[in-house]
Amino acid sequence: DKQEKDARMTTPDITRIWPSGVHINEHTGAWEDRGESFEQLATTYGTPLYVMDTTDVADRARYFVNTVREAFANTTSHVSFAGKAFLSKEIARIVTDEGMYVDTCTWGEMKIALAAGVPGRRLVLHGNNKSDDEIRLAIENDFDKIVIDEPHEAQRIARIAREVGKRARVMVRVTVGVHAGGHEYISTAHEDQKFGIALLPADHSDVSDEQSVEFFDQVAHGPAVAAMHDVLDMQDDLELVGIHSHIGSQIHDADAFIAAAERVMVLRRAFYATDGYVAPEIDLGGGYSVAYVDGDASMDVDVTMKRIAATLQDDSSRAGLPLPTVSFEPGRWIVAPAGYTIYRVGTVKTVQLEGGASRVYVSVDGGMSDNIRPALYGSQYTATITNRAPATTDTIQARIVGSHCESGDIVVHDVKLPADVQRGDLLAVPVTGAYGRTMASNYNQILRPAVVAVNEEGSHIMMRRETVDDLLSLDVSE
Repeated sequence: DKQEKDARMTTPDITRIWPSGVHINEHTGAWEDRGESFEQLATTYGTPLYVMDTTDVADRARYFVNTVREAFANTTSHVSFAGKAFLSKEIARIVTDEGMYVDTCTWGEMKIALAAGVPGRRLVLHGNNKSDDEIRLAIENDFDKIVIDEPHEAQRIARIAREVGKRARVMVRVTVGVHAGGHEYISTAHEDQKFGIALLPADHSDVSDEQSVEFFDQVAHGPAVAAMHDVLDMQDDLELVGIHSHIGSQIHDADAFIAAAERVMVLRRAFYATDGYVAPEIDLGGGYSVAYVDGDASMDVDVTMKRIAATLQDDSSRAGLPLPTVSFEPGRWIVAPAGYTIYRVGTVKTVQLEGGASRVYVSVDGGMSDNIRPALYGSQYTATITNRAPATTDTIQARIVGSHCESGDIVVHDVKLPADVQRGDLLAVPVTGAYGRTMASNYNQILRPAVVAVNEEGSHIMMRRETVDDLLSLDVSE
């Protein structure tokens, strides 16, 4: 087993949009994943259907962990899987088997990870509005870190730690002012949003040189240093592990991470100057992009980690401080390209547009309830017919839409499909392994699809399909 894993430790194709096990049968033209045809999966498990190639998940997790270890060979490193991307007991076990921790941010995510057998020392609790029960559960189970998101939260964590009789390990999340990410709602390090504690005072002046004495002084008098100082004042109940930063999602290159890392290291130096305490760890969060359609950019993890490592080494050497432990939190990068969604085609309708043009609307048996991202973020996907080879080389410009009573119920905005697409065809959309099932809803009382795992041993249900009985069981009024 170890030899098989080592053999798969090649650099993944970062622009690939289908799992590595997917190929087209040269005899039938049908699509297969590790020997299982998409049609077989659809017939066995029904549609719509989320499919997760768990071999691909394990390979990507292992690659990310090993790449970080190699880049930061001269210090300790940790990689946490961002459970918000997609979390099930099986996924939690897979990523931890490959050396990852698991980030959680809700009671449900915490309970799933614990039910999977993940030890508390490999769990992290995030969240801008943690409940007392969530904090208590984390402390009782010896979570590796609780990430403080606002200045008053430290007092609450300290009180609960005292009640539990344990010392809580905490980090302070900082908004470093670096704007990055593919959409305003997934850019999380600018000042006007709900996460973290500001690096700089509200009345700070603009400083072009972030290595200047003026910038350093502003950081030293900023809210983040004040919050870290407050944690030190509660050190009987709290252990200050370090500094956390997360700047956004779908970030394509290293420049934004370098800028964030430089600012976090200024904060680390400033806090040492004001309080004589060297923060042991910095966590630079996640946000590593993946390709969603052919030609998309995708984060080159190897290049990014080497550049970040060089930045941290240079800063630590100049400051005369030891290198910190370094942590990262990929989620999308691990699971998004490992997953896809299979639909059954229903209505195919041509709509005439102004100027004589037309568009073919291809309806499928799912929609925005199983993938809200196109409606929420305007996210772009592609799709293909997977049950057969097309009988014609002619194509049509199509829009893939769902079954919901909503004009914005769009799965794929624009895609070329074979001109002979018809009711009953199977249509698959790649790169839905992240933020598909985890953001799914019951809009129009549509049932959430099953998640099926595929690997070399075959396929099995990871998460069962919802039933009408599930819906009715929640409707308890007479």
